[in-house]
Amino acid sequence: AASDVYKRQYVGRPSPLFFAQRITEDLGGAKIYFKRDELNHTGAHKINNCMGQILLAKRMGKKRIIAETGAGQHGVATATVCALFGLPCIVYMGEKDIKRQSPNVFRMKLLGAEIRSVTTGSKSLKDAMNEALRDWVTNVKDTFYIIGTAAGPHPYPAMVRDFQSVIGEEVREQILEAENKLPDLLMACIGGGSNALGLFHEFLDDKEVELYGIEAEHSSALTNGTVGIMQGFKSFMLQSDDGSATLDTKSLASGINFYSCGPEHSYLKSIGRVNYTYATDEEAFDAFQLLCKSEGILPAFEPSFAIAQAIKLAKEMSKDKIVVINICGRGDKDIDTAERMLGDKLGK
Repeated sequence: AASDVYKRQYVGRPSPLFFAQRITEDLGGAKIYFKRDELNHTGAHKINNCMGQILLAKRMGKKRIIAETGAGQHGVATATVCALFGLPCIVYMGEKDIKRQSPNVFRMKLLGAEIRSVTTGSKSLKDAMNEALRDWVTNVKDTFYIIGTAAGPHPYPAMVRDFQSVIGEEVREQILEAENKLPDLLMACIGGGSNALGLFHEFLDDKEVELYGIEAEHSSALTNGTVGIMQGFKSFMLQSDDGSATLDTKSLASGINFYSCGPEHSYLKSIGRVNYTYATDEEAFDAFQLLCKSEGILPAFEPSFAIAQAIKLAKEMSKDKIVVINICGRGDKDIDTAERMLGDKLGK
């Protein structure tokens, strides 16, 4: 199939599963493996979904592509596939995120995309999605909206999950080859939740595999939200008591700074299949630095939230247990922020 050729030759799949020996030994608990989806072309898991959706857009004869983005990784991946197939690309991005993620904004422009700054509301991901939805319903004849996460109106949550499920399928094959058994625990960060569903989907029926989704503390809809309906989907949301407005969220990581999560995550929470919790900005930033120094891997801030929580749990587990964490993005986009936060502390 065409999609398999693109996956292999353009995206660079399968991405490796890496045994983190130094961190494992330092913690003295479970074996820690990293699914290295940050090694995909464009530096995140986002390209898996964009490649699937652009092929669908072409099949449908759509001539104009739009997208929303928070951290900019989905915007970059959308701009990338549009360049590959010669289609015009418009990316909606919150004004706040444009300031914080300037390297990705420039990358999108280099790839030929037009960036539309969104100045309404909290000027972040939710507002960018609002503007993109408005554009889409106005121009639906010729426009295909590539949504970047497993949220939004049907069929997006299921479609995005299916395009991302390649992550878990590869993990199953790779861990059986490496360890001859399934992992005991899988962990991923969650904003809208596509990288987590991509990792979990393959293992939902394997009851012995524990699943953990990790949110950012100040955008923890699954941990602290209530059920609401917005942007075409029903899910847990951080919202006012009467549900008429969403609460402001903030996070070190723009990509998981979202007032809600995909509806499938809400379902998996309600049936108790996935454990949802959050990590703090400080814990994530410590985990980010640890991975740099201990394994030579520069993760994005988003998966650093999952890494932080995994470190806590792995310490308490026995040495024969296996933990797999999805590194869904690499940290190039975050080094400016990291430099500001660390200041002159480095190199002393």
